[in-house]
Amino acid sequence: MLALDRRATARSSRRVSACGRRAPGTRGHFRLAIVLVGFACLAVPPASRSFEQFDPRSQTPLSDILEIVALPRSLLAIDATSGGSVEEDLELGETVLWQRTRGRVGAVVTDRRLLLVATNSGSWQSTRFGQGERPPSSVLLGDRVAAVHTKRRILGFDGGSGNLVESSLGPREVVRETAVGENVAVVVTDRRALGLSPFAGGFFPAPILLGERIESVEAKANLATITTQRRLLIFRAGTGNWEERRRDLSN
Repeated sequence: MLALDRRATARSSRRVSACGRRAPGTRGHFRLAIVLVGFACLAVPPASRSFEQFDPRSQTPLSDILEIVALPRSLLAIDATSGGSVEEDLELGETVLWQRTRGRVGAVVTDRRLLLVATNSGSWQSTRFGQGERPPSSVLLGDRVAAVHTKRRILGFDGGSGNLVESSLGPREVVRETAVGENVAVVVTDRRALGLSPFAGGFFPAPILLGERIESVEAKANLATITTQRRLLIFRAGTGNWEERRRDLSN
């Protein structure tokens, strides 16, 4: 047994010596090899992070990690991050009109209700359409937010907390524009703008002045902008704050 150990040690020593020995006149090549190995190590990409470690304030769009399956008597939301699922029963005679998922959120419109769900949530969120309130034809989805309106109210879904929020429209208040980015949504009426953030939670209002004309509404990954003939309004999803900048119209 001792002889076998000695022979193994000798073979191991020869292998180490062969790896560590430089041939005469190859010093420069050896240094070059070390440099190339160093660059090769730097070029190896880091292991991709799981969605659980994903920075929610990242500008990178998410893959669709939620799937909704409409069963004969229920809706099944399948969460790819946790491996779980959440089921919601359909009412007798209730008909699914539209459904879609994006990123971490999903929405379903039936002839009676609006239903929304997010990954890592324990239940569906829903609201029933009132008498005479027509179901919307679709819902605008971001990676972590959703927004839609009817003639009576504005509805938003915060995928960060999994909460459904709403704001009633005033008498003769009209929705002008709606825009959704990955992590932000904004709804603009002739009286106000409502920003929605999955990081701060809920709707955040900003007044639209009397006679102020909306020129453009845009939503990017984490911010939304509203341009009027007087001002530039900026909504930031990270804080839920509105910023205002007056436009210089002297030129």
